[in-house]
Amino acid sequence: MTAKFQAPKGVSEYYPPRSHLFEHVAQTLIKPALAAGYEPIELPIFEDTELFTRGVGESTDVVSKEMYTFEDRGGRSITLRPEGTAGVMRAVIEHNLDRGQLPVKLYYKGPFFRAERPQAGRYRQFYQVGIEAIGVNDPYLDAEVIAIAYDGFKNLGLKNFALQVTSLGDADSRNAHRVELVKYIDSLNLDEETALRAQKNPLRLFDDKREEIQRAMSKAPLLLDYLNDESKENFEIVQKALRSAHVPYEVNPRMVRGLDYYTGTTFEFVHGGLGAQSGIGGGGRYDGLMEILGGQALSGIGFGLGIDRVILAMEAEGVIPADLRYTDLFIVPLGAQAREKAFSLAHDLRKDGFVIEQSYGDRALKGAMKAADKSGARFSIVLGDAELASGTVELKEMATGEVISVTLSALANTLAEKSRVRP
Repeated sequence: MTAKFQAPKGVSEYYPPRSHLFEHVAQTLIKPALAAGYEPIELPIFEDTELFTRGVGESTDVVSKEMYTFEDRGGRSITLRPEGTAGVMRAVIEHNLDRGQLPVKLYYKGPFFRAERPQAGRYRQFYQVGIEAIGVNDPYLDAEVIAIAYDGFKNLGLKNFALQVTSLGDADSRNAHRVELVKYIDSLNLDEETALRAQKNPLRLFDDKREEIQRAMSKAPLLLDYLNDESKENFEIVQKALRSAHVPYEVNPRMVRGLDYYTGTTFEFVHGGLGAQSGIGGGGRYDGLMEILGGQALSGIGFGLGIDRVILAMEAEGVIPADLRYTDLFIVPLGAQAREKAFSLAHDLRKDGFVIEQSYGDRALKGAMKAADKSGARFSIVLGDAELASGTVELKEMATGEVISVTLSALANTLAEKSRVRP
């Protein structure tokens, strides 16, 4: 007997009924972006490897340890995308989107890939919703991006999450801080690998989860204390704007995101019910990234929200909607003529905007009604010789058992009156 195939280890996979929740989460997270004028972009699953080594940063774990990189048949080095921002920026540059009205405001969703040790909330293939606003450096735009993520989480019913914000400052602020931070790190007794990482990007040590490194960095100089007047003012405006939008937050001066391109406003959403993998989304400003990738010297800000972890957070809080799968009407045909009529009736009602299912095969009435009940349909009808002759069916509300007589010609109008789907 041939062995059954299984999905690769560490892949998050969604099938009914949980796939309905996946789609609900993705669309709900995107909705506030649509309300703010963000437009869709579809990106390649794989890109030139150099896009990520240059854009994300060679000192990051993502580039140095986690990328799925391979050589294609033409001898080119290709990488499955580990994040979304670099690909969006490449597309903006390549297609001259930055030559029109600014900011360029885009949203995307899809799978991303990192070769990590699989565990709850950490997958080798995972899914994100992301947005990017490119071309304008404005603290109110920073606040807009953060508020869009916050509204998405709230619209899903999540409560047990917190927003942490900080500023990584401009180049002058970071340079002033780097001088003092390097002096401090040089006084520490670090292993060779950690010391090498610190040479490439000393801020990375703030993000090191090892207790001994966290203790060693507990008295390290903080970037927030080195912000120049302009960076400080921008960060204060972001906070003021968040307060005006009733978006609660806390300042975390030790926050360092896992990608090297972040500058200025940086943020992360964490959830209290997810254990070690508490981050459900985050992002920040990335001044200089477009220039690094061969484009104009334009600023940008964006986020990536983890669909997988948001689903885990919703399950932890018990805020899963009960009616994600919705069928307006289930048709049970009895006999050859009824099957023909049921098919055309279902087709017409679907064109009117209703979700219609029908019984297939040679099921008896009892089995077909069990299928109608399992479908979650709000209403059902049985269509047999008598109903075809009279042109009238009994419309049954499945939850209550209430039955009313409806002519086939009036069925669409009756469903529209009673259903939440109104064509």
